Amino acid sequence: MSQNSPLPPNASPGINLRGAVDLSALKNRATAAPSSAPSGGSPYAVDVNEQSFQEFVQLSQKVPVVVALGSGRSQQSAQVNALLEKLMNENGGKIALGRVDVDSSPQIAQAFGVTAVPTVIALIKGQPVPMFEGDLPEDQVREFLVELLKVAASNGVTGSLGGAPEPDAAPEPPLPPLHQAALDAIESGDLDLAKASYEKALAEKPNDADAKIGLAQVNLMRRTAQINVSQAEEFRSRAAANQDDFDAVLAVADLDVTGGHVEDALARLVKYIGTHFGPERDTARIRLLELYDVVGVGDPRVSASRQALARALF
Repeated sequence: MSQNSPLPPNASPGINLRGAVDLSALKNRATAAPSSAPSGGSPYAVDVNEQSFQEFVQLSQKVPVVVALGSGRSQQSAQVNALLEKLMNENGGKIALGRVDVDSSPQIAQAFGVTAVPTVIALIKGQPVPMFEGDLPEDQVREFLVELLKVAASNGVTGSLGGAPEPDAAPEPPLPPLHQAALDAIESGDLDLAKASYEKALAEKPNDADAKIGLAQVNLMRRTAQINVSQAEEFRSRAAANQDDFDAVLAVADLDVTGGHVEDALARLVKYIGTHFGPERDTARIRLLELYDVVGVGDPRVSASRQALARALF
């Protein structure tokens, strides 16, 4: 995951779910000290369905939230939920966990493009952050949460469900003016202005790594914002039927990154690059490099993909 990813406040991933649920058990912890969690559970976890999802997403304005999409028929899902609950307790309310049963809430799974369980996706200010699929070792999951907190902090999401912030926490330094202008534009929903701000920052300082990451994130948001659920299904069908369908390959790669299927997205583009030539190949390579910035250049999935790309090119 990128450590400096700009995120909009209310940009849920193509989901339009309505309803309410009593999340006071989580919200009230923002002003109360954390209590002991029951054995095998966490006071920072809640079951989420299609009616309550939007309200749970709003919690990501205060703390990063983790959405665990699983099934009661999957033993791996139960194991992942148990591990995440343990790690929620370790983080003391700095992260909230929402458990989703895809059997009873298929629309949430569809919105994220989830095709297998368990799949874990995070949200910061409503914007999806790629996490992982399957049942990973505890130390790897813990690393994902450490990176998630870094991304959240870089976007001003530093609240807690367990009480006041740590007294020794240093205040975040102010952002450069163009970076702040880009974030303000994202928050107001003006992705074109955000793109222009980051491009101007890069024009003034070509080695501005944070602006490069921000621009890649904004470009991804602009592209996926134009794809609705039915179009997403069409692109996936086209890509499955014809691996030479250039537009479908690019669109599905974007959707997979947004939905947390990072390895699938990067592998799809590497495969296309390795089997095609000409301007489309170069466009796919540039798109792949952008997605590396979105995911985070230090992410092991990016490192593995770079090696695969080198083999495809040479």
